[in-house]
Amino acid sequence: MIDIKIPTVGESINEVTLVKWLKKDGAWVERDEIVAELESEKATFEINAEQAGILKTIANEGDTLKIGDIACQIDDKATRPEGQAPAPVAKEEKKAAAVIATATAPLPDVKASPVAAAIIADKKVDPKDITASGSGGKIMKQDVLEALSSPGRKPGMVMFSRNERREKMSNLRKTISRRLVEAKNTTAMLTTFNEVDMSNIMEIRTKHKDKFKELHGVGLGFMSFFTKACAFALQEWPSVNAYIDAEEIIYHDFCDISIAVSAPKGLVVPVIRNAESLSMADIEKKVVELAGKARDNKLSLEEMQGGTFTITNGGVFGSLMSTPIINIPQSAILGMHKIEERAVVINGQIVARPMMYLALSYDHRIIDGRESVGFLVRVKELLENPELLLMGKDPVKALLEL
Repeated sequence: MIDIKIPTVGESINEVTLVKWLKKDGAWVERDEIVAELESEKATFEINAEQAGILKTIANEGDTLKIGDIACQIDDKATRPEGQAPAPVAKEEKKAAAVIATATAPLPDVKASPVAAAIIADKKVDPKDITASGSGGKIMKQDVLEALSSPGRKPGMVMFSRNERREKMSNLRKTISRRLVEAKNTTAMLTTFNEVDMSNIMEIRTKHKDKFKELHGVGLGFMSFFTKACAFALQEWPSVNAYIDAEEIIYHDFCDISIAVSAPKGLVVPVIRNAESLSMADIEKKVVELAGKARDNKLSLEEMQGGTFTITNGGVFGSLMSTPIINIPQSAILGMHKIEERAVVINGQIVARPMMYLALSYDHRIIDGRESVGFLVRVKELLENPELLLMGKDPVKALLEL
């Protein structure tokens, strides 16, 4: 019998929570197969079977376990059950990975029966407001009719319910809560605002996105423009890229930019290392990689540690304006928001332009008004004139050495 113990997951982490058993007690497991999902105060990770055999669970879901505790055992002397296929051999791994990728890809269309689909189209019902009862999440005729009979109410909601429920806070949520309160209580936080005309960036994306994806294998999003702009501005305003340590200020000659991502377990902030040295394509690839890991709870502790500045995009959820909270020990965070066509005055004429509000929250102990406003104005300038991102200044002025 082999003991499977809670592994060491970080220098400062002494205990974890067993979130979920992925294999049931008494089930046959293959070597290296994932058997359980664990959660520390900083991340979610998994434990694997060290040998093939029969699983015997010891800890229960929701238990708090210390590093080195036995989570389960595996009877490696047990006989493989009849009909239980062995793990795929190495030459099949590539094929299996492709199957997994296909299976987890989002479905292009809503699954519904022909009659249900016809009613949805005719009545213009939002499929998200329908509770599917068919196999595999398929929407049936009765599901659509029930949604139509209770407009304005969440499908399946009990009328005049007074029900309430309690759930234990996860370690990750506890950590988020503690850090947010700590940021509010230990920094002299202030927020300054500006707005940016996104016309030029949107034009560049429309013109070059297909070729960009063809050459680099990744889409051209807004995050690379913002990351590049911030990297330039951070080097010009070093106090925004610094933080206080006791009675000293630590300045950074590099830009490790944290990207706030909403993950299933809560907000996480993976880091793009040396963003100032990466190309636009490199940044986009890193954003996609980190966001994917966050959604799948696969981020490592190393990928979330450090960071000298943070960017958060509330615009993806429809936020028009917000005051983001500093990601301590950093001294500043940039909040992006949704792009909205607004009437603006240009050369005396009222025109409609795609505008975005920007918010920079900063620690006034280290960053003065001049630095914070100067930084945000510089970011605005770089975003409204993307050609400046090539070298940080106007190409003509660079040519003339002005």
